[in-house]
Amino acid sequence: MELNLVIFDVDGTLIDSQEFIVAAMERAFGSTEQPLPSRAEVLGVVGLSLQEAIARLAPGQDAAALAARYKEAFIALRAQTGGEAMAPLYPGARAVIEALHAQPEILLGVATGKARRGLDHAFAAHDLDRFFVTRQTADHHPSKPHPAMIEAALAETGVAPRRAAMVGDTTYDIEMARTAGVLPIGVAWGYHAPEALVAAGAARVIDDFADLPGELRELWRTQG
Repeated sequence: MELNLVIFDVDGTLIDSQEFIVAAMERAFGSTEQPLPSRAEVLGVVGLSLQEAIARLAPGQDAAALAARYKEAFIALRAQTGGEAMAPLYPGARAVIEALHAQPEILLGVATGKARRGLDHAFAAHDLDRFFVTRQTADHHPSKPHPAMIEAALAETGVAPRRAAMVGDTTYDIEMARTAGVLPIGVAWGYHAPEALVAAGAARVIDDFADLPGELRELWRTQG
């Protein structure tokens, strides 16, 4: 039996964490003299590693210092609000994760711009820990769209690129998938517009999580 691998992005794909992210970024920038980026600008860089995201929001500034302030704000918000537990899973996400996980020929993974600490908090908050066999985070890889995260996931699972798919809401996910040679699948409910995902080369853009298993079967069937 040939194994298949489905790799998910987290923020904007599995978890709707935008309020938390925007609030932390507002606090980070608000503690400096830097102009506050718009909500659209903040959501547009979600998916990149933190320092790369801040470098795009504040070009020419000390991205490392602003990233440290963001982390401080994020931790404070987590303590005040419950953090990741208050960021809901997107409708249908758990049902699809459970359905895919129940198939012995399908392995699940994540590739996220989050740090491992943040991913662990999110998984604990939503009881997702048991589903994912490979977890690639920003701590040990270049920022998306560099393919390192997907390449590491393939190496850890032993799955061939043609039997793997990347599911994400940003053009960074789609570009990363294409570079790594895996199927790029976009979701329409995240932080980049569906037409941008299509332009970046998504093989499919789904409007409902429930459509994902069928799309995967069809794409893998055509892959041979």
